[in-house]
Amino acid sequence: MVANGADRVSYQGNGSDVPLDLAKFIDHTLLKPDATADDIDLLCTEAKDYGFAAVCVNPAWVKRAAVNLKGTGVRVASVVGFPFGATTSDVKAMETRRVLRDGAREIDMVINIGALKSGEYDHVRDDIAKVADACHEVGALAKVIIETSLLDDEEKVMASHLAKEAKADFVKTSTGFAGGGATVHDVLLMRETVGPKMGVKASGGVRNREDAEEMIAAGATRIGASAGISIVTGGTSSEQY
Repeated sequence: MVANGADRVSYQGNGSDVPLDLAKFIDHTLLKPDATADDIDLLCTEAKDYGFAAVCVNPAWVKRAAVNLKGTGVRVASVVGFPFGATTSDVKAMETRRVLRDGAREIDMVINIGALKSGEYDHVRDDIAKVADACHEVGALAKVIIETSLLDDEEKVMASHLAKEAKADFVKTSTGFAGGGATVHDVLLMRETVGPKMGVKASGGVRNREDAEEMIAAGATRIGASAGISIVTGGTSSEQY
């Protein structure tokens, strides 16, 4: 199974797939631990003004973001098992249901990275499935962060396969808290692994329009970035995520 993707990346992307309007690809993201209520309000206002797909905030801010964005079409995303993925599966499922009750409709969960590296694939698949099942009970999307900067190519392929088997909706590159970030190679590898129907989210280090276009051409269907405004206005952000 792993050799199907890790030994070669035959998929080379398609530049013609990159649209002019990138806003609908962007999760406008603020996951800093020192983010304030005013920061969250501003994030939501920017998401409404620019027409981003979603805002992505820590669980404590989900209810506030949901109130801010009610009726706008901008979805609220939140994170589970974040940023290390090392909490137990039951806790991840419980955390998922809580933020869904508060108004989140997209969940970005971190896999158990140590279990993957230990070869405990059934555990990793079940861990993802508990979160995906909780999401699908209410029609929400489950995105699976595999933390590419900590994995070799075979592990990236295996993690992507397990996410697909667990019926997640997206695979996602990075938390932004483990160094590194999205690369074109990783997005190509993940897209080739999961096929054309599953979502691929590139996150970490996407700072301008050129970066975003490269990721979309490689197969990304969503961009996680704090640089959303720079991406759509032609600037370059100094932010790392």
